[in-house]
Amino acid sequence: MNDRAHTRWTSTDVAEADAFAYWADVVCDTFVGVAVRPGTEGVFEGRIETSVLDGIGFAELAAGGQRVARTRRLIARDDEDVLLANIQLRGRAGLEQDGQAVELAPGAMAFVDSSRPYTLDFADEFSQLVVKVPRARLPHRSLNGVTAVELGARGPGRVVADFLVGLNRLQGADPAAARALVPHAVDLLGTAVSWAAGTAPPRASAAALTRERVHRFVRRHLTDPALDAAGVAAGCGVSRRTMYRALAEDGEPLTELIRALRVSLAQRLVSAHPDRTLAAVAHECGFGSEAQLYRAFKHVTGLTPGAYRSGRR
Repeated sequence: MNDRAHTRWTSTDVAEADAFAYWADVVCDTFVGVAVRPGTEGVFEGRIETSVLDGIGFAELAAGGQRVARTRRLIARDDEDVLLANIQLRGRAGLEQDGQAVELAPGAMAFVDSSRPYTLDFADEFSQLVVKVPRARLPHRSLNGVTAVELGARGPGRVVADFLVGLNRLQGADPAAARALVPHAVDLLGTAVSWAAGTAPPRASAAALTRERVHRFVRRHLTDPALDAAGVAAGCGVSRRTMYRALAEDGEPLTELIRALRVSLAQRLVSAHPDRTLAAVAHECGFGSEAQLYRAFKHVTGLTPGAYRSGRR
């Protein structure tokens, strides 16, 4: 996702007869491919304001009743692999995914995994903030047991939800400050994912806490080409053996974690700066050479950096 300023779509931009079809197209362009069906008869109204900040998408929407479904067929059509954090601002929303169902009231938040089918039901008018995060940016890659779990308006999840709402609004007033806060937003989302999975920090195992420290340290030192196991372990205050054991429980070796995060950064740079040389991109992402970038990029995405850049134009 390229960074972009706020963009606004509204159903009033088209004729009333075309309003819902227009809305359905905008929803798919903003989030992921879904089937959208109106919830009520009569004239439909809806608006979406979107932005992308350091690769993290923000979309604030307000609309009339509708049903949204992401099916296996639609999933097969696109390669989006993102976490959607749905924060209810007004009205109510019913969410179902992975055999779980939840109803969101204002102030509550729940996660959706774009790689698996889900449905969202809005019986009446509503508004939401949806934060779209590539899975590679998350400290916890597994989303099993995380989706369609309510983080209620009166629990600690509200702190995360309020931070994200505030960050979205800050973009218009102070974009530089908002960009500086993005790493903290990702960290908070990672913590909220842990809560949704039932591994909140107060109850988390020592291994889970070590994994979280490792992920945070790696993300903050990702562009250092000298980043290695010894440096990560020392920076997290644990032995290499303890670090390796903790990461093994998540099924992701340290080298793969570093490679995936560097490639994710490279994807953003390649898309946002089409004139930047691949050697410069490799340097900015912490790769030792353009050849290292090429091999890692091909391994993670299945494409060369050049092919990826061409496909984004």
